[in-house]
Amino acid sequence: MKLNSIRMASIVMIGGIAVLTMSMSSALSANEGSIVRGAKLYDKWFAVIKVEKPKDTHSAWPASNTKKKGNVTWRCKSCHGWDYKGADGAYGSGSYKTGIKGINAMAGADTAKIIAVMKDDTHKLSGLMADEDFQDLALFVSKGQVDMSKYIDYSAKAAMGGDAARGQDYFATLCAQCHGKNGVLPKDMGKTLAKQLGNPWEVMHKILNGQPAEQMPALRTLDRQIVVDLMAHLATLPMEK
Repeated sequence: MKLNSIRMASIVMIGGIAVLTMSMSSALSANEGSIVRGAKLYDKWFAVIKVEKPKDTHSAWPASNTKKKGNVTWRCKSCHGWDYKGADGAYGSGSYKTGIKGINAMAGADTAKIIAVMKDDTHKLSGLMADEDFQDLALFVSKGQVDMSKYIDYSAKAAMGGDAARGQDYFATLCAQCHGKNGVLPKDMGKTLAKQLGNPWEVMHKILNGQPAEQMPALRTLDRQIVVDLMAHLATLPMEK
């Protein structure tokens, strides 16, 4: 009887662990969807929530940068960068140079704290998005940032350790239906996918999270090596349409 009781207790314990694991997996899955949406908001929040894009230049945009103005200055990525490092990353120079710090210091922070920053007098987003939007964007900032220096050579502006042959298979099954086998579609895409690799951090962000207001799938839950392999294949495609 005692042995049977121990066995029963073990079964109950194992069953409890299985249920807990399933619950954690479900929670992770739900969070990943919110993180992806938050990443798109970080890219272009006004396109995601389908509101009129701002016309004025954001008041926090530095006067030292005269190359950008209007709605682009309201996009989170414009100040904080596609690599989330702001002045300490890829946007430390070039047309998006602002001297503004990144969001990487907020990784792991409480979402309520992040939302408070978004709504402060500097960011001025209060009233422009719904509570769900703020929560998703804050969740991305807290839980969704990827250290792109692990995958991208900043000097060469290229993904590291990618297998172009494997990437071709991934591209053919995941991407070619919309982008065409040569990466030149859709027609309204300004640059070919190969040419967009001039900004590999943006390409990685969009592969992981998709394109705002478009039906582009987000590959965030796949192994990062798949993303790197995809980028290696994109580098072999035509630069011009």
